[in-house]
Amino acid sequence: MSQSPHAMSLDNVSIVYDNAHRALDQLSCSFEAGSFTALVGPSGCGKSTLLRCLAGLISPVEGKVTASDDIGFVFQEPTLLAWRSVYENVALPMKIAGLAKDLIDQRVTRALEMVGLQSRRTALPRQLSGGMKMRVSLARALAERPQLLLFDEPFAALDELTRFRLDDDLRMIWQQENSTVVFVTHSITEAAYLAERVLVMDENGQLVDDLAMPIRAPEEDFRASPHYHAACQKISAALGHHDGEPS
Repeated sequence: MSQSPHAMSLDNVSIVYDNAHRALDQLSCSFEAGSFTALVGPSGCGKSTLLRCLAGLISPVEGKVTASDDIGFVFQEPTLLAWRSVYENVALPMKIAGLAKDLIDQRVTRALEMVGLQSRRTALPRQLSGGMKMRVSLARALAERPQLLLFDEPFAALDELTRFRLDDDLRMIWQQENSTVVFVTHSITEAAYLAERVLVMDENGQLVDDLAMPIRAPEEDFRASPHYHAACQKISAALGHHDGEPS
C-alpha cells in the first residue's frame, strides 16, 4: 500500500473525446488508501471515463493523475473465455505476466475461496449463472492482489437478490484485503450500502457533492436501519431526485 496520504488523486483533470465532447471538466478529487468510494451520476456524466483515467487507459488533455500501477478492473461484463475453465480464466492474466506456476495456483485458489467458487474451479462459463460469472471476474481481479480495485457497474445486469449477495461479499472482501475501491453504480441503494463515501457527478463531468456515509455498528443489519434510508435520501437529494433511482 502506498505510504502517501492518498492512494490516488486527480488534479484539475479534463478528458475530451474526438467529437469535442468534454467528458471530465477540470475535475479534482483524492482517495484515501484503503477507502471505499462510490461514484454516482446520470448516464454519460463521465463516471466510467474517470475509472479509465485512474486505470491509465485514457490520458487527460489537462491536469495530473496520481495512481497506483497495481490495479484490478472489473467491468460491466465478465468477459470470460468460453473454452477455458473457471480456474484457467482467473489464472490467465498471471500466466501472461509470466508468474511461476506455484504462485499462480496459490493466488487462484485463494481468490476462488474468497468469492465462494472453489468447488466450481473446473466448470466452463456456460455452466455458470450470471452471478457466478461475475464472481469469476471478481476473482480474476483479486488474484493479482491489487492495491486499487476499480468497478464499472459490475452487478447492474443481475437480479436483486444476487446483487445483494455480491454486495455483501464485496464489502467483506474489501475489509479483509484493505484495497482502495472505486465503484461506479447507477443505483442509489447500492452506493449507500457499499461505500464509506459517495461522489456525485453531474452531466457536465464535474463533481457536485462529496457525501460521507454513516459508520456502521458491529453486526448491524444496515439495510434495515434508519441510517441506511437516510443515506439513500441524502444521495438522492444530491442527484436532484426526490425518490427512486437515478435515470
